[in-house]
Amino acid sequence: MPGTYKTEAVVLRSIRYGEADRVLHLYSAMRGRVGAIAKGSRRPRSRFGGRLEPFFRLDLVLHEGRGELATVTSAHTVAAHARLRSSGPALMAAARGCDAVLRLLDSAEANPAAYNLLCRYLSLLDGAESLSGDGVGDGAAGPATALAFRLKLALAAGFAPELASCARCREADGLVAFSGAAGGVVCAACERGGFELSREAHEFMVEALGRPLAAAPTASGRALRQVERAVSETLEHHAHVRLRAAA
Repeated sequence: MPGTYKTEAVVLRSIRYGEADRVLHLYSAMRGRVGAIAKGSRRPRSRFGGRLEPFFRLDLVLHEGRGELATVTSAHTVAAHARLRSSGPALMAAARGCDAVLRLLDSAEANPAAYNLLCRYLSLLDGAESLSGDGVGDGAAGPATALAFRLKLALAAGFAPELASCARCREADGLVAFSGAAGGVVCAACERGGFELSREAHEFMVEALGRPLAAAPTASGRALRQVERAVSETLEHHAHVRLRAAA
């Protein structure tokens, strides 16, 4: 139904449009993915200022008409994440995180778990917490935290890999490989088409899903590469989504 509504949202992408407008890809608390246009936002005296750039968390008033894009009528900053923008690694991590949300979550329905996860990740990248909760880890902008974010995002989207037992036969012992097609870990008898998954990589995935994002576990580079492959192949097979490399 056409009309005006309020929602909090994160700017995933901001695209220049025409002479003075911006088209925004938003992930909102109330409506999930939203496309919007901010008319006149690129004019020097625009009431929106610079707050319609990626990674801003905003309180918005949006008007829905008959077109595909809502119109931004009001925008107030909840979190600007200024420190994030001054760090190259954090900036790139935020861009990859927002791109993952953009590709994986295309529904116009609220997903509080996904929205809260995105806000948490941007807050971590902004420097509020640069290390995991026990004082170890690779820092908020490092690959371990980025992969923990992707695992949790896959869970929020309904595509988390099976990690407790073989995704093919449900055997709980002898889990030695991972199959994206099967959607999780597989045992030695069912490993056809899969790839080797070390115990360290398996434990990382289990712990990453069970811990708060700020306490993401650490792992070796080899294990993290296996984890990234596992997440990527799961989403390619089951969500038909290909994500950019995590780091």
